[in-house]
This record gives sequence, structure tokens and C-alpha cells, in this order.
Amino acid sequence: MRQLSQKEMVSLLSDPIFHHIGQTADEMGVDCYLVGGYVRDLFLERPSKDIDCVVVGSGIAVAQALGKRLGRGAHVSVFKNFGTAQVKWHQTEVEFVGARRESYQRDSRKPIVEDGTLEDDLDRRDFTINALAVCLNESRFGELIDRFDGLLDMEDRLIATPLDPDITFSDDPLRMMRCVRFATQLRFQIEEATQEALARNAERIKIISQERIIDELNKIMLAPQPSIGFVELNRCGLLSIIFPELVRLEGVETRNGRAHKDNFYHTLEVLDNIAKKSENLWLRWAALLHDIGKPRSKRWEQVAGWTFHNHDYIGARMVPDIFRRMKLPVDERMKYVQNLVMLHLRPIAIADAEVTDSAVRRLLFEAGSDIDDLMTLCEADITSKNQQKKQRFLDNFQLVREKLVDLQARDNYRTWTNPITGEEIMETFHLHPCKEVGLLKQAIKDAIWESQIPNTHEAAHAYMMQKAAEMGLNTES
Repeated sequence: MRQLSQKEMVSLLSDPIFHHIGQTADEMGVDCYLVGGYVRDLFLERPSKDIDCVVVGSGIAVAQALGKRLGRGAHVSVFKNFGTAQVKWHQTEVEFVGARRESYQRDSRKPIVEDGTLEDDLDRRDFTINALAVCLNESRFGELIDRFDGLLDMEDRLIATPLDPDITFSDDPLRMMRCVRFATQLRFQIEEATQEALARNAERIKIISQERIIDELNKIMLAPQPSIGFVELNRCGLLSIIFPELVRLEGVETRNGRAHKDNFYHTLEVLDNIAKKSENLWLRWAALLHDIGKPRSKRWEQVAGWTFHNHDYIGARMVPDIFRRMKLPVDERMKYVQNLVMLHLRPIAIADAEVTDSAVRRLLFEAGSDIDDLMTLCEADITSKNQQKKQRFLDNFQLVREKLVDLQARDNYRTWTNPITGEEIMETFHLHPCKEVGLLKQAIKDAIWESQIPNTHEAAHAYMMQKAAEMGLNTES
């Protein structure tokens, strides 16, 4: 990051909208400033679409006057309850608000708002890097106001609050999540006093709605290296409040000189591995939850040592409850995550043994359209520090991938359905729904997957008749 002169600021504010805003404010005799994230991102050379303006006066009045000035291409929306207005002009959106001061009550993050000065407005900002303002009035166009040395904090790559961090976080506890989110997205450090205030005020997060929390958590998940955020959330005590199941993965237990790995940090490594490969939020959630069942399945066995049998099944059963509590979508996205958690050990088991057609067919059928993401997750799950072992698994995974491509081309098992339906079995043998129907369907499926018979209705029907005869079933009514 480099500092910018006023002349350079003027050149960066080349969009005509900024001069239109300044001229409108001049005509109305009020001061108007560009504030917040847009200014921050100018210095960090990051793209930003969030244009926010503070007017020392009525933000709504300036927005309405700007709309008239811009003419037919402009659309103005007024939100009187919030004292804000939005102007849309071509592809640009600008939010306007009057400068204000805020005070809070202990049991709510909704402030009592009064008209204020620019200084009052900057005082209420969450972090110094977001408390920068640039004047848009023509006589001072491009002039920077930096009351809290936000530029120095950007140079030092620090997240700090403009005022006392205890007051900042207690007034609006969501700022704690935003603090961690900015540290993660920007790869900044959290300033020491701010970090200590996070820990002191962590319990205050309980007054924040789960919807607001998950919105910030998803932004952390979508960062280039999301593990930064989860380490910070854990360090200050927020994670144990908002996501206790994840915290239970932390720690290493040793017995008879044998220890298991720290599944919390392993999980974060898997998550970072996925983040390098995909921006799919739900694949990242699958990575975060893939071992979530390990604390409940953890056992010590004298011969085997530490085991986590069925943690895939247990974890998959935990997914719906986690999604409901955290206000994540309980729909196909949840089922996708649940399916990947359930299946994440299957490719590893195949890759650790002989890669047979039948094993890959079963995997392909069970994973369906999620197969490519499942393979990506499983490759990310190989975090062994033993490079020979890691390479062996990755080489075998490549064999699995090649066999998947081959089988999909030959058999189309990604969309496989049994050629014989339960209804056909019941009609053929005059049965009602019963155990025998299921046994016959399973036998046909196994025979096709094991390549004992072709994947055709004719072959499946003949095999059904053979197996039915062995079971003592006949076609006579």
C-alpha cells in the first residue's frame, strides 16, 4: 500500500458520479464526503463497488437532488426509517446518509441516533481503516480526512478500533465478527489491545442474530485462506460460542505413547487446500465439516490405538442440526454437504486398495453429480507430512479419477438407475411390499456393479428370474 497525494486522489475519483455529487452538495450548501470501504480500497488497490457518502445535513435531500441532476438514467430509493437513500445510475450505486452520532443500550446493538458532525460520524466507525473520508465538494475535492491514522494502520497491516475497543465491541458485538473477517480477507494482524477486547467481550455476541453471524462467517469461509479467521475466532473465544462442535475437534490425546493428530488444525488445513482449488462455498463447508463426527466416535483400542470408526456416518447425521442452528440453508445445499461428509472416506478406501471397476461404480452411483467435488475434497484431505505416503495416495487418486472417466464414458453410472423396479418385481411374482423385493433389487444391482451381467433390462430380468427361483419365488398367482 502507498500513500496518495490529493492530486492522485482526484485522478482515482475519475468516475463522473463523484463530481456530480460534489456539485450537488455545493448547490445545497452542505459538505459531502466519500467514506468507508471504498476509500480504504482505493489505498489497498482493491476493487470496490460499495460507494457510501456522508452528508453533514440531509443525505436523503442530497440523493433526491442528485437524482434530478442526473436525469432519466437515475433511480432514487429513499429509506426514511433508516435516514438513508440510494441512487442508482447506470452500473453505479451510491448510498447517502446524514452525519450522525450514536449511543447504545446494553441489551441491543440498535443505536439511538442523532444528527452529528463529520467527526461524530467517523468516531462511530468500526475500524480505523474504515474511518477515512474524502471530500467531494469542488473546492476541496479529493482532500483526505484521517482522524485515527488509518493509513498508518494500513501500512502496518493492522486492524484497530478508532476509540476504546471495549466500547466499540460492547456497543455492537457484530463488529467482533467483522474484525476477524477483515483480518482474514486482508491478511492483517489484529492490534493487541483490540485482540484483548475481543476476548473480554466474546459473550456479547449472544445478542446478535444468527443470520448476521452466519453472513460474516460465510465471508470468512470465502476468503483466500479461511483458516486465519477460524484460528482468530478460536483464540478470542468466539468460536466456542458460535460453533462449539468445531472447537471440540481441537487437542491431542496421548495414551501408551500413541497420539492422534489435532483434528481442528487438520480440518483447517483441508479447508485451505479446498480454498486453493475452488470458490464453491458449500464445498468449503463440506471441508470444514468432514471430520465433525470424530469427537463422538473417538475410541482407544489396545491394538489399533486411537480410532474414529463411523465418524463419516456420525458427521453426516450432525450436518442437518448444525445447518438449522446456524441458519444455513436447509435445502439441496445442505444435502450436498451431508453427502460429501458421508462419502469422504470412500475414495480413500478405494485408493488404498486395488482400484476395481465395481468399487468405482459404487462410488460413482452414490456420489452422483457430486463425484468431482468429492474427489477434490478427498485429495485435499491428504495432509500427511510423510511425502512418500502423500504421493502414493495422490497417485492412486489419479487412477480412481481415470477409472471414473472411463466408466462414465462406458456405463453412464453417474445417472444410473436399476433396470428392474420394485413395481416390476411385485407384479411379476404377485408380491406386496416385502423383504424379498428389496433382496432381489439389491442382488440385481450388485450383479451389474460387479460386472456379472450387462447393464440392460433383458439381462437384469433374466438374472431376476434366476435369483427368484433360488429364493423359492414363482410367477404363479
